[in-house]
Amino acid sequence: MATAMRPNNLQVYNTLTRKREPFQPLNPPHVGMYVCGPTVYGDAHIGHAKSYVSFDVIVRYLRYLGYNVTYVQNITDVGHLTDDADQGEDKVEKKARAERVHPMAIAEQYTRRYFEDMDRLNVLRPDISPRASGHIVEQIEHVRRLLETGHAYEVGWNVYFDVGSWPRYGRLSGRQVDQMQAGARVEVNPEKRHPADFAVWKQAEPGHIMQWPSPWGPGYPGWHLECSVMSQKYLGETFDIHGGGMENQFPHHEDEIAQAEAVSGKPFVKYWLHNNMVTVGGQKMGKSLGNFITLKDAFAKWDPMVLRMFILQSHYRSQTDITDEALGAAKEGYERLSKWSYQSAQRAFAAVPDGDASPDVTGLADETRRRFCQAMDDDFNTASALGALFDLARDANRTMSEGKMTRAGLVLIANAFADLAGQVLGLAGFRPVGLGHMELVATLMPESADLEQVRARGNRAVQFLIDMRSEARKAKNFAQADAIRKWLDGIGIALEDGPTGTTWRFK
Repeated sequence: MATAMRPNNLQVYNTLTRKREPFQPLNPPHVGMYVCGPTVYGDAHIGHAKSYVSFDVIVRYLRYLGYNVTYVQNITDVGHLTDDADQGEDKVEKKARAERVHPMAIAEQYTRRYFEDMDRLNVLRPDISPRASGHIVEQIEHVRRLLETGHAYEVGWNVYFDVGSWPRYGRLSGRQVDQMQAGARVEVNPEKRHPADFAVWKQAEPGHIMQWPSPWGPGYPGWHLECSVMSQKYLGETFDIHGGGMENQFPHHEDEIAQAEAVSGKPFVKYWLHNNMVTVGGQKMGKSLGNFITLKDAFAKWDPMVLRMFILQSHYRSQTDITDEALGAAKEGYERLSKWSYQSAQRAFAAVPDGDASPDVTGLADETRRRFCQAMDDDFNTASALGALFDLARDANRTMSEGKMTRAGLVLIANAFADLAGQVLGLAGFRPVGLGHMELVATLMPESADLEQVRARGNRAVQFLIDMRSEARKAKNFAQADAIRKWLDGIGIALEDGPTGTTWRFK
C-alpha cells in the first residue's frame, strides 16, 4: 500500500449527477468502495470479467495514488429471483433443485469457482466479501426501521417499500415514478400500492429451503436490500464509491438508494460508477440469450492476461464487443508489453553495459508516468494509458537496439512497467526490480557457482531464487521453475513445497 499521496487530478463520471467531477473522498486518505458481486448459481462469464477487471483497476489506481481503499464486494446467495425483481424463483434454489443438492452447496461451489476465475484474471480479492445469508439479522432490522418510518408496508408476510413515500425515487436512473406503468415487465402484483414498489422481505413459499424466521413470518430478504445493508455495515451510512454494471442502475441501484436513505436520512453514496456491457457480434451477452461465454471456457482458448488486456483496451463505460480479431489484437499487445516484463528485463540485463541511466531514458520514464496518470485521471481511461505504455515499449526498444541502454536505465524502464502495467493495470509478469537484485541473479547462477558461494551470499540470495521460482510457477513457466530447483539441488540445497509455501535446507 502506498505511504504517500501523489498529486490528485482524478476526474470521475458520476452516474448520479451525469457529469465528470473531481474525485474528493469524504475522509481522505480513506476511500470506501462497494461493488455488487455475483449471484452464485453458475460460472462467471466474460460480462463479469468486464465489470470486475474494471473495478479492480479503479481500486488499484486509487491505491497507487496513495488512498487507503476498503473494497467491499458482496456474494449474493439468497433473494435474487429469476426475473431480477419480485417475481419468479430464487436463482440459487432453482439451480440446487436441478442438481438435487442443498442451495448452500451450490453457493459454496460457485463462490469458489468465481474466485478461481478472478484469481486467474489477476483481480485482487476484496477486503471484505460479505454474504447475504450471513447478514439476515441486519436486514430484518432494516425492514423494521422502514416500517417504523412509514416507508414500507406489510401485505400478509410480504413487506414492500413504498416508492410514493420517497419523492427522490428515480433520480439515479432518470425515471419518474408516475411514468412507471404497471405490467411493464411482469404481470401486475395486486398486493402493491404502486407497480414500482419493491419487496424488502418476501414470504417463503412452501418447500423454500432458504428462509428465516422474522416478525412477518418465515421468509427471506429482497435482493436489493442486501446491498444497502451490507455496504452500510462495513463502510458507513454514507460512503465514497458504489460500482456495478450499467444494467443494474434500475431497479437494483435505484432501490438501494431509496431504502438506505429512507432509514439513515443521509446521502447513501457520493460517486456512482457503472461499467457498460460486453456484446457478442453486436448483441448483448447474457445467460437468458444463450450467447454467454463462461470464463472457464474462455481460458481454455485464451490466456487470462490476453482477456484482461482485451478489457483494458476499451473504456469501462463503453461497450466491449468480443471477437476473435479483437482478442488476437489484445494478444499481440500483451506480447509487445511483455518484452519489458521482469523475466525479459532480467534476460536483457547481462547484454547491456553498466552505467547510470541517461537523461533521455530518465525523461522517457518520467514522461510515460505523466501521460499514464493523465489518462487514468480522465475517468480511468485505460485505453489511453495503454497507449502511453506501448509508446514506452517502442522507444525503449529503439534505445536498446541503438546500444544506448545501460543497466541502470534498463532497471528504470522495467520498474516503470512494473508500476504502471503491473501494479495499476494488473497485468501479470511485471514486478519491481532493483539493480542489486538484477546483478545478483545475473551472477548467482553461472556454471562455476558452488555451495560455498551460496553460503557466502547468505539466506537472502537463496530466498530470492525461491521467490523467482514461485513467480515462474504462477506464470506457468515451468521450465524456468524446474531449472532453478535443479540448479539449487546441484549445489546441495533441497526445496520442499508445502501448503504455506516453499522452504529450503542444505542437504
